[in-house]
Amino acid sequence: MEIRVFEESDERDVVALWKQVFAYPEPRNDPATVIRHKLAAQQNLFFVAVNEGKMVGTVMGGYDGHRGWIYSLAVDPAHRRQKVGTDLVRHVERALVEAGSPKINLQVHSSNAAVVAFYEKLGYRVEERISMGKVLE
Repeated sequence: MEIRVFEESDERDVVALWKQVFAYPEPRNDPATVIRHKLAAQQNLFFVAVNEGKMVGTVMGGYDGHRGWIYSLAVDPAHRRQKVGTDLVRHVERALVEAGSPKINLQVHSSNAAVVAFYEKLGYRVEERISMGKVLE
């Protein structure tokens, strides 16, 4: 398996993977729109995992000079429990550390216990915070 920076030719496969893995009904989470915005901001922190020519995973990182973030970790269901997710997380962690990030945050839907357990195995802990958001339309 190869983990590398996203290339424009990956878009179709990433969109297909995200539609399979994520159930985001909001228009702002349209995969093609998310990809376009990420490429305009920090393309070097958008990684894909490819195995034998097939897109098997993605992860995005963000760094604002204060804190790093992990977003859009997706693994093809047929390739789960094969360390794809772990390898992607470790890869983006190294990139965020190289960028200067002293801490990495991520958000998980509270109903997704399996994903919480996955991240806990990688050393992440639930922090007592309130996550707030505002949709700008």
